Amino acid sequence: MTVKFFKTVLMLLAAAQLSACAPLMFGGVLGTAMVASDRRTAGTQVEDEGIEQRGASAVRENFGSKEHINITSYNRQVLITGEVSSEQVRVQAEQLIGRVQNVRAVVNELAIGPASSFGDRSNDALMVAKVKAAMVDSEDVFANVYKVVGERGTVYIMGRVTQREAKRATDVVRGVSGVKRVVRVFEYITEDELRALQPPKRNEEPMQSSPVMTGSGTPLTTSQPIVTPIK
Repeated sequence: MTVKFFKTVLMLLAAAQLSACAPLMFGGVLGTAMVASDRRTAGTQVEDEGIEQRGASAVRENFGSKEHINITSYNRQVLITGEVSSEQVRVQAEQLIGRVQNVRAVVNELAIGPASSFGDRSNDALMVAKVKAAMVDSEDVFANVYKVVGERGTVYIMGRVTQREAKRATDVVRGVSGVKRVVRVFEYITEDELRALQPPKRNEEPMQSSPVMTGSGTPLTTSQPIVTPIK
């Protein structure tokens, strides 16, 4: 399949997202060119879908259509984006999502202000489509291990990645026209952990993982998302 085909598919997906007024995100890409699979277990992927559904229902029940709140779950860690009318609602929404079954952590990126317009959401959908196409064009970026969300010109990228992969993906996203800001919501894994996620080669022993160290010399845990805004 050609890059042109991938780009066409992505643009059609963007249009479908808009027509359904769904959150502007893409979690994977079709085709055989990308060999890396989703790094969540099948059970976790099902849990993430359930979290998004239950979270959306809770938002509707508590706020109706007065607030614009999008919910994206990756590995049971939830990113909430959109616009709300006050700081009080912003806090309430975070607390509400935090109580949803199976949620481990909440990253609150809600903005206070009027809801984005249809035109804004259209631009965000096209921006996300261009980001995914740029990832596909980059042979060293496995697009289907990232979940990409667009809000008001900001691109949020989620996934379980190494520091190397995070830097490379960020560089690609920052080079896409229309992207005003990049926010990384990653769980970091080591290169050894990444190799352990790949199907082992014949006669190859599984490698032991080693911890990523913080600046203070302590191991970096992956139980919480690491949020990094990048201008």
